[in-house]
Amino acid sequence: MALRVERVAEQMKKEIAQILRDELKDPRLEAGLVTVTGVELSNDLHYAKVYVSIYGDEAQKSEVMEGLARATSFVRREIGQRLSLRYTPEITFKFDASIEHGDHINRLLARVKAEEQGHDGH
Repeated sequence: MALRVERVAEQMKKEIAQILRDELKDPRLEAGLVTVTGVELSNDLHYAKVYVSIYGDEAQKSEVMEGLARATSFVRREIGQRLSLRYTPEITFKFDASIEHGDHINRLLARVKAEEQGHDGH
């Protein structure tokens, strides 16, 4: 059963990314760069958490999340038409800060490295 859940989640991830990129006309979703980073499905396939990473400042992120909330029923309807599932999962969009966190870690490491090189030169 778990393998099917993973396959459906991966297919949903691809389809939702395509829907967000090509189908939605909400200007809030064009303002920030939105990436679908993952889909977490319940074992019964009734609920899906769709994780998104958003490139932009806090105001843009907030606008994009509002746009996604407004588009949820459209996205769910599209998923229902594209995937042959007995039941179309309820979709919830969640902000994924992991890419941002990784970027922050990389900046910190680069700063430490630069400071070490600065001290070696003395």
